[in-house]
Amino acid sequence: MQPTQSYRILVVDDSPGTLEVVQRHLSGHGYQVFTANTVPQAVKLIAGTPVDLVITDLKLPGPDGMDLVRHVRENLPDTEVMIITGYASLGGAIEAVKSGVDEYLAKPFTERELVCAVERALAKLEQRRSSRAADPVADMPGLIGRSPQMQEVYRAIRKAAPASATVLIVGESGTGKELVARAIHYLSERAVAAFVPINCGSIPEGLLESELFGHVKGAFTGADQSRAGFLHAADGGSLFLDEIGEMSLTMQVKLLRVLQDQQVYMVGSNEPRQINARVLAATNKDLLRLVEKGVFRQDLFYRLNVIVIAVPPLRDRGDDVLLLAHHFAGKFRGERDRPAIRLSDDVLNAFRGYSWPGNVRELENLMHRLSVMTEGEMIEPRDLPSIMRFAISPATGLDRPLAEVEAEHVRNVLIYVNWNRSRAAQILRIDRKTLIKKIADYGLKPSVEQ
Repeated sequence: MQPTQSYRILVVDDSPGTLEVVQRHLSGHGYQVFTANTVPQAVKLIAGTPVDLVITDLKLPGPDGMDLVRHVRENLPDTEVMIITGYASLGGAIEAVKSGVDEYLAKPFTERELVCAVERALAKLEQRRSSRAADPVADMPGLIGRSPQMQEVYRAIRKAAPASATVLIVGESGTGKELVARAIHYLSERAVAAFVPINCGSIPEGLLESELFGHVKGAFTGADQSRAGFLHAADGGSLFLDEIGEMSLTMQVKLLRVLQDQQVYMVGSNEPRQINARVLAATNKDLLRLVEKGVFRQDLFYRLNVIVIAVPPLRDRGDDVLLLAHHFAGKFRGERDRPAIRLSDDVLNAFRGYSWPGNVRELENLMHRLSVMTEGEMIEPRDLPSIMRFAISPATGLDRPLAEVEAEHVRNVLIYVNWNRSRAAQILRIDRKTLIKKIADYGLKPSVEQ
């Protein structure tokens, strides 16, 4: 194993005495130790500070230790988990093992027992890391999929991670562009610092500059004190600019200056501050087309377009949709008093045939809905939204004319998007003018309810 001082360990317990004892023992052996009293505190900490091992008590106020275990297992594959508890039981041990926890330490424990358990947990982590390093197309942190398209994404991530160049991540909405950015960050040397995500489309233009660059006291009405911006928070780490195509031309100029000089001017200040933040940007738009229209700066486009990673839509990822569906079924099983939902063969067939215009985000939301709203354990076609039921291959009716089948499909898509012709044309992969002609040819009209 690597030297102990390079390992970062988070200890979660609502007992200050336990936290103090565990922190003292592990710090004495060279580990870097962080502490938290609750699961929400722990989740917030590991969102910005990667750790190698999470040690958690089972009984905690609010969400308990098993909730934290599930969060780590589902979102942080490069982090090991270990449980300590004063309520050791066979049932708790079985649940922990099912969730992937091998180390289960009952209180009270000696310093030697604690350190040996930590060493075993970290040895397993190193073994997993070595296996993943030997497999160039293994799943990335937070990403799921084995399709050839995703393997290409994984290869691109591994090549991009060690570099310092700006990365532009492109793809449709809901494909997981932020997850790709996080994987790049956590596989880089910057993983020890913060990953700071910003949605450029969700922050009003008047606030974006202050949020991004920070401001000094008195810079504007209401600026009662100086406050650092997102770029300062990302110093030494990575800044993720989602929906970069939504940024105004004025802000584009200021961002370009930061990328060129690595200097930030806080609003209301003439003094630059040197920063070292790697910028990862993402967009679901054609930036080159925006450049041609004059709404995106050409110089910023070429500054961002150093390394480009294209995330494929879910409809092009084959059976990845099934892997993701099973993953989300497990993720949401905690919201049911019944076993996790299972998908029938007909439902799996529907998932394969559906176009998934909302991509992975749509699949996640659907699985969440099915987990909460479905009474039974087995999901059947009747439980799916109507538009998805049409994706199931019929056993009969193969003697129908092509025009009839096409008219039915166009009608179903129009109903699904509430007769938004632009959205329907996008799903059907035809231009809007062609869609309007087909609507007229087939005599399609919205129902009274629509």
